[in-house]
Amino acid sequence: MNHTTALHPAAHAAPPVPSERVVRVRYADLAAFAAALLAGRGMPADRAEAAARALCHGDLAGPRSHGLANLARLYLPLLDEGRADPAAEPEVLADRGATVLWDARRALGLWAAGAAMDLAADRAERYGIGLVSVRGGTHLGCAGHHALRAADRGMVGLVASNCGAQRIARPPGGAVAMLGTNPLAVAAPAGPHPPFLLDMSTTAAPTGRIRQAAREGRALPEGLLCDDRGAPVTDPAAFDAGRAQLMWLGGEAGRYKGFGLGLMVEVLAALVPGSGLGPHPDALSGDGRPSGRDDDIGFFVAAIAPGALRGGAEDDAARLFGALLDCPPADPAEPVRYPGWHEHRSIRERMRDGVPIDPELHAELTALAADAGVAPPRPMGEDR
Repeated sequence: MNHTTALHPAAHAAPPVPSERVVRVRYADLAAFAAALLAGRGMPADRAEAAARALCHGDLAGPRSHGLANLARLYLPLLDEGRADPAAEPEVLADRGATVLWDARRALGLWAAGAAMDLAADRAERYGIGLVSVRGGTHLGCAGHHALRAADRGMVGLVASNCGAQRIARPPGGAVAMLGTNPLAVAAPAGPHPPFLLDMSTTAAPTGRIRQAAREGRALPEGLLCDDRGAPVTDPAAFDAGRAQLMWLGGEAGRYKGFGLGLMVEVLAALVPGSGLGPHPDALSGDGRPSGRDDDIGFFVAAIAPGALRGGAEDDAARLFGALLDCPPADPAEPVRYPGWHEHRSIRERMRDGVPIDPELHAELTALAADAGVAPPRPMGEDR
């Protein structure tokens, strides 16, 4: 299951496409193209547009492995194989005011997670907190995109997702895979500063980053993959070949931190709503390689409205993040920043200057457009 990058984009996101190999496309054109393909699979137009914005967030914010590169590899196959229902109507299984239990009924997670966050924020306006616990979900894309929906409304947003019954990573000392990459995101307004956004997998890297490196023929840094003896592996193709396994966030010495966070996500996103479990007796017959499918994914989606509880929270947020930005840097060339600052800058620049797409992906998207009979995302300068 592909999930978003861990912590600092400079350290964990895929490297930028060399400028001489970039095809720049207007964001609006990319989003319209993706929405057209999703609508062509039966999604209502408004949901297809929301899902397209969630998908393109990766291309805007920086983690290219979680953007349009996944359209043909993940989302269209989910719909074409019937594993995601384009017209699904989530069902309310329980409603306690501040808390709601949803069955997403296999709705495309790119849309459903955002809709769940909107409902959570609506409840937070009334109760100070809103929690929508979701089962029966499918892949939600970048968890941070959905968390930011709460921050845009002046709230703190939390999103966590397990991988359903797909097992990718082994528990420390274990011989079979038991857990997914289990991403976690927290977003918060920062007054006049860019919003805080922590968007991370609990493994050392998401599978999307590993597979993108394999497609591009790039070696990985040590600390992301290891073999069965714990020795570092830098060949990304070794993961899908079964010769390497994902490491937990925190590295070998701190592996219980990443593993513990992954289990925390499993509790919040799977145990609470009753979705598919990674750690399950069915996993015990595995051979050590990834197993299972990412069906019946669970989401933990919450919004907290500090303004509903006390006054002055907005001013405090401005002071908190402003003080961090004012911290004297050890290296004047590297000013202090916090998670979300770099993504915010990337989004602004790419909305203004166009989204950089590598030529191979652009050719893939153009072929998809031709097959679907929709307008392709044309490079800037050719789109008029």
